[in-house]
Amino acid sequence: MVDPQPDNPAPDAWRFNTRAFLVREWPYLLVLILAIFGVAYTSFSKTPITTYWIVLAPFIGLICVIARWRDAENREQRLRLIWTQALHWAAVLVAMHLMFVADVSRMMNADASALATLTVLALGTFTAGVHIAAWRICVVGIVLALGVPAIAWLEQSTLLLLLIAVVVVAVIAPFFWHHKRSAQRPAAS
Repeated sequence: MVDPQPDNPAPDAWRFNTRAFLVREWPYLLVLILAIFGVAYTSFSKTPITTYWIVLAPFIGLICVIARWRDAENREQRLRLIWTQALHWAAVLVAMHLMFVADVSRMMNADASALATLTVLALGTFTAGVHIAAWRICVVGIVLALGVPAIAWLEQSTLLLLLIAVVVVAVIAPFFWHHKRSAQRPAAS
């Protein structure tokens, strides 16, 4: 007797469709990639990229509008979506620019102002995601927020990380070398 519902579903049911995923998630992935690039660049170059974060803010606002455009049922809801996001991101940009007012910028060095700008952008991204009920935007905000202490830690711990990497290579390399030599020896009969 043939079981009408097999224990193992069809192989196609478990297959991951990369194209469908990318079409559905491209705005969030793009913002996440841009955010991770900014965090990585800031970490490794040790130079603030404040202009990058200021340009990224309205772009994230545009992605928020795109993310919820289909959910807006009529013209009034679409206009409300546009205006609320425009006001939200204008407030974020004003907060970022306030850090560069002459009196404020003299109190912070370039690294501190760059991290403060990233913190404001992270908060703005997270709250925009909450406002439009888009958890993926919230995740981008969380990644940006986690980037702040990561950048600060990496800047202080570069020498320690280099030392750890050298020790790991020094410990693992002999095992690979021994394994490679063992594989090259002919097997005894």
